[in-house]
Formats: sequence, C-alpha cells, structure tokens
Amino acid sequence: MTQSKFEKAVEIVQNLPKDGPIKPTQDDQLYFYKYYKQATIGDVNTPRPGMLDFTGKAKWDAWKSVEGVSKEEAYTKYVEKLIEILKSAGNDESTGFIAQIEAA
Repeated sequence: MTQSKFEKAVEIVQNLPKDGPIKPTQDDQLYFYKYYKQATIGDVNTPRPGMLDFTGKAKWDAWKSVEGVSKEEAYTKYVEKLIEILKSAGNDESTGFIAQIEAA
C-alpha cells in the first residue's frame, strides 16, 4: 500500500460527517487510530494514561497492541479497513471515496 493511498484514506476518515451515512463504529475508530499512530509515529512512545482517563487508556492499549507492525503494513491495514466499511455502506458517496483511494 502506498503512502498516498493511506493519506487519502486518512483524509476521508477525518472528514466523514458525524451524522452522515458512513458511520465507523467505536471499534472501527480505535482500529483507525492504532494503525494511524503506528504508521505515522511507530511503536508507542508515551506512558500509559492514568486510571481515570478511560478514553486515553483505550487508545493507548489499542496502539500498544500493534507494536512492531511496519509502517507499510499499518498503511495497508488502515486502507483495507476503510474500503471494507465503504463497500458495506454501498452508496454513491462511498463508491466515490473508494475511487479516490484507488486513484491516489
């Protein structure tokens, strides 16, 4: 997977309207988060958040779970997941997004 396809996929995910027809689940969002962090930063480089930071801990644990994954594999996992979600949405907007990723 190329960096340009990854960057296009990130742009699409970040700009999905909260109330739009394409709605990644919370699990999907964590999946995107962990592979985004792994692709852009690499292995976890911060201490685990404190006990009361539930969101922070969930994100940190998700990122930690992909430790050692290469940048290229993280690109691939991120893009493939988005394409899977877009295909299951099956509307004109999602088809357009898939075309944008493939053209990147």
